[in-house]
Amino acid sequence: MQSFLQPYRAIVWIAILLLGAVFGTTAAGYFAARTALQHDLADRQLPLIGDHVASVLQAELRRPAAIASMMANDSFVRDWLLNGESDPDSIVRYLADVRQQQGAVTAFLVSERSRKYYYADGTLKGIQENDPQDSWFFRARDAHTPSIVDVDSENINAVTVFVHHRMLDHDGAFLGVTGVGLKAETLGELIEDTQRRFGSRAYFVDAQGTVVLAGSTMRQLHGSLHKAPGISDIAHQLLHKDSKPAWFEYRRDGRRILVSSRFLPALGWHLLVEQDAGAVAAPVRRAFLLNLAIGIGITALTLSLVLLTLRRHRRQLDRMAGSDALTGLLNRQAFDLVFHHARLDAERSGRPLSGILFDIDFLKQINEAHGYQAGDEVLRKVAQLARSTVRESDVLARWGGEEFIVLLKDCALEQAASVAEKLREAIDLHDFSSIVPDRHITISLGVAQHEAQQTGWAFFSRLDEALSKAKGNGRNRLQVAPAINDAAPEPA
Repeated sequence: MQSFLQPYRAIVWIAILLLGAVFGTTAAGYFAARTALQHDLADRQLPLIGDHVASVLQAELRRPAAIASMMANDSFVRDWLLNGESDPDSIVRYLADVRQQQGAVTAFLVSERSRKYYYADGTLKGIQENDPQDSWFFRARDAHTPSIVDVDSENINAVTVFVHHRMLDHDGAFLGVTGVGLKAETLGELIEDTQRRFGSRAYFVDAQGTVVLAGSTMRQLHGSLHKAPGISDIAHQLLHKDSKPAWFEYRRDGRRILVSSRFLPALGWHLLVEQDAGAVAAPVRRAFLLNLAIGIGITALTLSLVLLTLRRHRRQLDRMAGSDALTGLLNRQAFDLVFHHARLDAERSGRPLSGILFDIDFLKQINEAHGYQAGDEVLRKVAQLARSTVRESDVLARWGGEEFIVLLKDCALEQAASVAEKLREAIDLHDFSSIVPDRHITISLGVAQHEAQQTGWAFFSRLDEALSKAKGNGRNRLQVAPAINDAAPEPA
């Protein structure tokens, strides 16, 4: 088995090296591309998505801010406050008109002097400094900017944005706060659009890390980031109050998640944009598997061609090793192997096995008179004639020098003698004048049938003895070896 596999060990090692090279280079390219994609996602794509969401958010806030500013600078509202807030129905009608015309959830006015809360449906209770729900008014009063934004989060899918604007008299004294409330439906749509277009998840959390607005794919994320699996490990880092985006990573359900965070001062919220790093690498992974399959296919094809060439070369070497270089017939070593198997088969089946040993008469004289090249041509021609004369099932070999041997399977002595006679006639009748003009080429033949339990040495000895008798009786004839009861004695 080892001798059979020996020629293929080089192929095995070549296959291992080629497959290793294919896998190594393909894997290196895959990991490099995946790393580049993930860095691009973290450093460029997620921040750009955040910029997009933040710009839409700012556009969403411009409209309520403009409405609140318009109300705060309306001379009717200012004069109404300065005139002692008489006729409350007039300001209520004004606020109702603003709500209807602007499509607001509410429009309101709070007076600093009376601390009354006027809105489109009437008057609410007065504003109290010790009431936490009224803290927005005092923040607006003490603010250094004309307007502030407050958010009322009904659930994580919809919020109401309130924009408050400080109202001043002609001398700059604080009169009160005007404001409107609008449903931030565009934010929810923006989040869903971000998920559809970029495959990224955007959501907002407040300063304490509570999710206040999220899309459909993040509805399972509710409550505080500090209690959410995976992201709780980086929640403190995500809640930094820096308007410039920063990115982090965490693991959720065995997947690596990249997340970008930025603080939005206008809302007091943090905008988080995250994406599954594995999903980004999916196209690269598919390309890796495709390239790997192509590489393996090319390697397999290459190895198949190499193996086919090797087998063909080996068969050629085997033929060369078992063939006579001059005549193309089997050589003696190959014939011995064929004879061994034929003898075993004949003994097992009981079918007869015969042989013919013949040589070319006076070939030595032809070599001396015409040269060895002419003698070689005679040998080749005799081999060709012999091959075309014997049966297809017969085995023809060059025995050595000018001698040839024929092994006739399933052939008794009488039939073997008939084949030998045809062979002799074929040579005797052929015109060799183109090779040796002054010579008539003939052969002498010995014929014998292999006896049961007879050794190969004894069988070949009988053939050689019959050939010698044919040559001694005048050549150009055949001699049949008689049957024997016992095998010929082997030499000591």
